[in-house]
Amino acid sequence: LVQEHRHANRTEVRPAIATDLPYLVKIDHHYKTDFVWQMDLNLDPSQIDVRFRRTRLPRAVRHEYPRNPEALIDDWTHRSGMLVAVSDGIPVGYVCMMVNVVPETALTTDIAVQRALRRRGIGSALVLAAQAWASHHGCRQMWLEMQSKNYPAICMAQKLGYEFCGYSDRYYPNQDIALFFTKSLH
Repeated sequence: LVQEHRHANRTEVRPAIATDLPYLVKIDHHYKTDFVWQMDLNLDPSQIDVRFRRTRLPRAVRHEYPRNPEALIDDWTHRSGMLVAVSDGIPVGYVCMMVNVVPETALTTDIAVQRALRRRGIGSALVLAAQAWASHHGCRQMWLEMQSKNYPAICMAQKLGYEFCGYSDRYYPNQDIALFFTKSLH
């Protein structure tokens, strides 16, 4: 399995266990942003042109998590792996992965960190630990999935060396666009 990864402020990343779940389901999954990636679609008879552009919003906007919070524990049971960030013995964040949705690829479906502890590197530590987990499970690349509105996650993905590789319109239950970013693991 994945080795424990230690991070600043006595935070470690390890495989999730059943007793972590009550803490993780209580994490506030919403996020705020001043920017979004807006999709421009041009359907010409001879060409389809899709562009995403960073758009500044008139004010910071709160976005809800695209998945039903009450269904999270059930969703987690269908994932291939789940790692948890623990600080002072308390779970403070998690990442969920699915393997082989695309051959030799791990897809990170959910990343969440307690609101008060965001922007301290815990999300990045979770992604790096997920990469190690995926590599150990025979994956050659990692994909991150996120809403086009989740500008903080987009910035984290780019900071960690992930590149935009596609999108899916109306992907989430709330009909939001999903963006996908990829990184080679070798």
